[in-house]
Amino acid sequence: MNNHFNNKVTWITGASSGIGEALAYAMAAAGAKLILSGRRMDELERVKQACSVPGSVQLLQLDLADAASLEGKVADAIACFGHIDIMVHNGGVTQRGLVMETGMEAHRRVMEVDYFSYVELTRALLPHFVARKAGHFVVTSSVMGKIGTPMRSAYAAAKHALHGFFDCLRAEVAADNIKVTILTPGYIRTNISRYAVTNKPYGLSKPSENIENGLSADRAAIQIMKVIKRGAFEAYIGKFSGERFAIWVMRFAPGVFTRIAPKLVPK
Repeated sequence: MNNHFNNKVTWITGASSGIGEALAYAMAAAGAKLILSGRRMDELERVKQACSVPGSVQLLQLDLADAASLEGKVADAIACFGHIDIMVHNGGVTQRGLVMETGMEAHRRVMEVDYFSYVELTRALLPHFVARKAGHFVVTSSVMGKIGTPMRSAYAAAKHALHGFFDCLRAEVAADNIKVTILTPGYIRTNISRYAVTNKPYGLSKPSENIENGLSADRAAIQIMKVIKRGAFEAYIGKFSGERFAIWVMRFAPGVFTRIAPKLVPK
């Protein structure tokens, strides 16, 4: 990566597993100083010790559902190394369920974790970036932030909201040398579907078939680092497969996508 990440202080949320964990390893290997956040301190400690230079990694417990704590957590994160260069919004939950079967509690939980927490953390960190005239927000959205398919209403709504918010932010802070990159991952092999918000009091009983056949988290992390380095506004992360094609169809032939969407039930 030509030393692009060397000594860059990078805060990664959702760092205890999946994409966040893989990105932590890749960025540590590239020389970044890391602040890793998540709810499970034991898992964060495991990730820290597996990084190439554990001494350059700080841990900060963070629950994205605890809205009242988020502003204070930003101050704690800045205090870890004195500043932050890159903020990677990666934590979140997914969702499965028909609209008629998904209660408002589930909708509110997904929006709170996948959208409002990102907004709160961003608003709290933004003055720090503006004062330094530098900073990079990297936002993990989803293909569901670009299209809508059955069983994903709450999740797709939250991810669509991220695009609207961060597209506006990008326009507002361009003059302050602050970058905003939105990632739209397709199917990545992680355990996220096991903990999906559903109409039941528990997640899915087994991993999604599509996710199991997706891109590895390690390869996704390499793609993400390349995207961050070039400062892209938005980028698809994943295999060159159906979900990428779906974005293209929705953009250029929305009528066609509308006809095929009812068949795109998650496996």
